Amino acid sequence: MRRPQLDIQLKTPEQIELMRAAGLVVAAALERMRAAVAPGVSTADLDAIAESVIREAGGTPSFKGYHGYPASICSSVNEQIVHAIPAPTQVLRDGDLISIDCGAILDGWHGDAAITVGVGEVRPELLRMAEVAEDAMWAGIRAAARGMLSGRGRLTDISYAVERTVRAAGRYGIVEGYGGHGIGTEMHQDPHVLNHGRPGRGPKLVPGMALAIEPMVTMGSPRTVELDDGWTVISRDGSIAAHVEHTMALLDDGVWVLTAPDGGRARLGDLVTAREPARSSAG
Repeated sequence: MRRPQLDIQLKTPEQIELMRAAGLVVAAALERMRAAVAPGVSTADLDAIAESVIREAGGTPSFKGYHGYPASICSSVNEQIVHAIPAPTQVLRDGDLISIDCGAILDGWHGDAAITVGVGEVRPELLRMAEVAEDAMWAGIRAAARGMLSGRGRLTDISYAVERTVRAAGRYGIVEGYGGHGIGTEMHQDPHVLNHGRPGRGPKLVPGMALAIEPMVTMGSPRTVELDDGWTVISRDGSIAAHVEHTMALLDDGVWVLTAPDGGRARLGDLVTAREPARSSAG
C-alpha cells in the first residue's frame, strides 16, 4: 500500500522572517504568563493575559476558534497533558505543574510554543520531568540542524533524538499519538513529528522547513484518554505530565528557533543561523 504524499510547505528566508515576528509575539505572551503563574491564579486569568499580549502586538490568537476551540491557550494542569480548556473555576494550587500552549498569527504566519511551569513549591521529581522534556525538545532541534547541515538528515532523526534523551533520563512515559508538526500559513501542516522512532526515515531535512517540536512526557504510562469536552487529553493512569514546544525553521546556514527570544543561541550555539545576531558582551 502506497503511503500518502506529504505536502510540506517550504518557506523563503523572507517568509521565515515573518514567522520570527509571530514567534516573538508567542514568546512574549508565554513570558507574561510564566510570571503570572501562582497559587490562586485561574487558568482563565492566564488565557486573558495571552489574548491581551497577542492582540496588543497586532496578532490574532491561533487557537481561538480553531475547530471550535474556545480559548487563546491550552492550560493543562497535572494529569492533563494537552488541549485543556482554560476556566475561571480551575484555580492553580501550590505544588501543581501547568503546561501552557500558545499560538499567534501575525501577517498570516503562525508561531506556536509551550512551556511547563511549577506552581509554588513543586516536588523536585516533577520539575526534573519538565527539565527532561525541555532537554529532549532541544535535542530534537539540534538533530534537525545537524542533519540539515550535513545533507543527510531525515525527519525521524528528530524523533529519535527526543526519545533517546527521555529514555536516558529515567522511566518516563513518552505520550503516544501526539507530537510536533509542520507550521507556516496554517498552524498544523505536514509533516507530523513523532516523539519516538527510528532515525533515518521520512522526508529529508532541508532549508525552508519550519517545524514545531513538542515532547510530551509523563511520570507513568504514555497512554492517554480524551475527556468528554472533546479536547482535554489526560494520562490514563493519572500521572503528572509535562509538555514543551518551540517553533523552529531551517535555513542554509543553520536553525532558527523562532519562538525563543534569543533564537536558540543559548542552547544551540553556532548551529543558530546568522540571521539571529549574537548578543554583544555589552548587550
